[in-house]
Amino acid sequence: MSIYAISDLHLSFCPDIQKPMDIYGPRWHDHAERLKENWCNIITKDDTVILPGDISWGLKFDEAKYDLDWVAELPGHKVIFKGNHDLWWNGITKLNRMYESVTFIQNDCYRAEDLFICGTRGWITPDNDDFRESDEKIYNREMLRLRASLDRAKAKGCTDGSHVLGVLHYPPVSKAASFSGFQKIFEEYGVTRVIYGHIHGEDGFRNAIEGMHYGVEYSLVSVDRLSCMPICIKP
Repeated sequence: MSIYAISDLHLSFCPDIQKPMDIYGPRWHDHAERLKENWCNIITKDDTVILPGDISWGLKFDEAKYDLDWVAELPGHKVIFKGNHDLWWNGITKLNRMYESVTFIQNDCYRAEDLFICGTRGWITPDNDDFRESDEKIYNREMLRLRASLDRAKAKGCTDGSHVLGVLHYPPVSKAASFSGFQKIFEEYGVTRVIYGHIHGEDGFRNAIEGMHYGVEYSLVSVDRLSCMPICIKP
């Protein structure tokens, strides 16, 4: 069994949703078809695929279900985290009753063999120029959810942070020279690898935090960053 990841699918199969992604550049041209082809070429039914948010443009659950059904039918077991555009996300118990091939994560973790997949949506961090007083409450709540997920890993038998894969939708910090509460929590729990999405476009890629920072390896896994090819986290 192998573990893969890719985020920000931004699907819109619902007939009532008109969100053509190719207006954002050639990286998005036929992105759903390209993703499906790449996915089916490399991922088997025994693999695990982590999706760190922004799955669907649907605002309501009935709209998003077209996209969730599409994801559910792809090979492998899918582990989905919430993104800022996943406004359809409501009721974790209900969501986890929908598909045998999909697990939705909130205040919990998912174990794939000896790897504990832990995380939360995240939020913009205080070093972001757009951070406002109204963001403080959400930022603090998301840190609590990250701790809850990591604590669930401990409860399920994780004894070493090196066996944890941290997952956020938002980047862990806005500027590479800064340090956030999310990074502090990963450091505290001994997590050594973290993936995230949310960032798009060449300017975003140039400024994204990637590689080793304060002992943690960070990877941006948004679909346009990966050219619609899921990245292998663990072969």
